[in-house]
Amino acid sequence: MFLGTHTPRLDEKGRLILPAKFRDELAGGVVITKGQERCLYVFPTPEFQRIAGQLREQPMTHKAARAYGRVFFASAHDEVPDKQGRVTIPAHLREYAGLSRELVVIGASTRVEIWDKQAWDTYLAESEDDFADIEEGVLPGGL
Repeated sequence: MFLGTHTPRLDEKGRLILPAKFRDELAGGVVITKGQERCLYVFPTPEFQRIAGQLREQPMTHKAARAYGRVFFASAHDEVPDKQGRVTIPAHLREYAGLSRELVVIGASTRVEIWDKQAWDTYLAESEDDFADIEEGVLPGGL
């Protein structure tokens, strides 16, 4: 399970050093793709394969599933982190997420998310106030 918030930097070659506590679980390979709210999702390869299986189970006649799958798979980039725990974020994904040099990398349970620091700060400021009110709808019965 991926947890926590980290603030690495993107180097001049578009590489990110993965947080040390995430490296073991991601060492076998990752898939980076477009996420919601203009962040990037980083999945360990087995988790990406699980999600791909779920998308394959959707009927071809389901318009929203087709549209989501097209973007999800067409934008996906797979690679194995190097010995320093670095991955390269392709230009099209950096552009989608508006990534500058300053990043925020968060653990989001079964995936990692990469955010531009300013975008994350804005998202958090807008979302934190609603956090307590959201729980009941997300976790029926509460914690």
